[in-house]
Amino acid sequence: MIAVPNNDSYFSPEEYFAWEAQQLEKYELINGRVYAMTGGTQNHSAIKLNLASLIRGYLRGKTCRVFNSDLKVNILYTSNYTYPDLSVTCDPRDREHSLYITYPCLIVEVLSPTTEAYDRGKKFARYRRNPNLIDYVLVSSEEMAIDIYHKNEAGDWLILSYRAGDTVEFKSINLKVPIEQIYEEIIFEESPGVD
Repeated sequence: MIAVPNNDSYFSPEEYFAWEAQQLEKYELINGRVYAMTGGTQNHSAIKLNLASLIRGYLRGKTCRVFNSDLKVNILYTSNYTYPDLSVTCDPRDREHSLYITYPCLIVEVLSPTTEAYDRGKKFARYRRNPNLIDYVLVSSEEMAIDIYHKNEAGDWLILSYRAGDTVEFKSINLKVPIEQIYEEIIFEESPGVD
């Protein structure tokens, strides 16, 4: 999904929650401003559903929970709230609020050409402030390609890149999945040939 500036009004978190509850669309709150969330493509939706199904099935019976883009993530130590495509939390503190979680260990964003720079840049800079976040997963909707920004035990962020034939490892929840399962039934558009 892409965030589109809505207006120049500033909201406190309390004002934002009350206002958004009366809206038909979802809005993120970043630095006091709201941004409308727009829809995605068929591939975007199908990839997100594939991943949610795989992660949900794996976590069944465990204490961790997976959420789709209907649930906000509060950026720790800020008044910012985002709607990632998927988030996973294993932290019991996240059961305290029904509208959002604050301590995800895994966040997934399915990329589009219009969101990729933001998702890799400013959005990741915000997310990585959270000491609980271990895996930040960026999934292409245009080719079979996944990059995971993984925080190792020393606290350093490593980029793990996966392509066709690879097994994707979500270390934060100890899940390994063949990349082809994440892209099951996805049809990529042919790029125009170069003469």
